[in-house]
Amino acid sequence: MPKHTIVVDDDVYERLQREAEPFVDNPNTVLRRLLDLGQEGAEAGRRRKPSLASLLTAGVLSPEQRLTWRRRNLGVTHTAYVTEGGYLRLEDGSIRDSPSGACEAVADCKINGWSVWHTDDGVSLAALRDRS
Repeated sequence: MPKHTIVVDDDVYERLQREAEPFVDNPNTVLRRLLDLGQEGAEAGRRRKPSLASLLTAGVLSPEQRLTWRRRNLGVTHTAYVTEGGYLRLEDGSIRDSPSGACEAVADCKINGWSVWHTDDGVSLAALRDRS
């Protein structure tokens, strides 16, 4: 697909920055989302549908809500934040589309992330999913 260059005003560019998912989006992906064009080409395969979007819609999670995974045997606690788009932003700033993907990124192991990530109230994502 051919690429084109466009020039935008400062206020348009600032809006694109506000709408962007940090470390994930570029101006093109933001515009595609805002214009409801879907993803195309290489961008389509880069991210899956966010796993937590339905929990945000149901109101059981909120944007920027902190989630923790306490690994008692190792004495380690991992932290992630729910993005407005329903993804998980990890401590290093990277974005993951699923709780299990977030586990693999922080611990380099495959585990059911729905059961290990918890809200500050101690409720697992699996329990929240079952409620909604």
